[in-house]
Amino acid sequence: MVSQRQSRQEGHRRKFLVIIDGTPENGRAIRYAAMRAKNSNGGLVFLYVIPEGEFQHWLGVEEIMQAEAMEEAEATLAKEAQAVRESIGVDPETVVRVGNTAEQIHALIDEDRDIAILALAAGNAKEGPGPLVSSIAGRGMGFAVPVTVIPAGLEDAEIDALC
Repeated sequence: MVSQRQSRQEGHRRKFLVIIDGTPENGRAIRYAAMRAKNSNGGLVFLYVIPEGEFQHWLGVEEIMQAEAMEEAEATLAKEAQAVRESIGVDPETVVRVGNTAEQIHALIDEDRDIAILALAAGNAKEGPGPLVSSIAGRGMGFAVPVTVIPAGLEDAEIDALC
């Protein structure tokens, strides 16, 4: 059972969750969530998931690979967070997890009861809308919060007008 949201209770604020995954469409989800957070006096959370199973080597090599993956995750999050602070004026929380992406999204939503909306962006590649959107839509993974999918092709001004 998923814990009840607290984002509307006194002392809490609604947070928008964005998965930082390096896909070309990721910037649209970031912009949408950041603008919604700014315009609603809400919060913004960036989640970077390091896939589990990448570290199946000898112990010394595994530790080095884990450290490198963590450094890459933290650097990516720092870069995206700085860009949002400078361009939109929102200071996001950043979270790094190791494991299955959908499971880590569920876990974070369950742990942080202020997260009220998951923002994803659809890609426009002929293969489909992107791996995360496809996995959620294709398997009907139910989240305890609404999932907003930003359509492919929206420009910044169009996203801003929606927020």
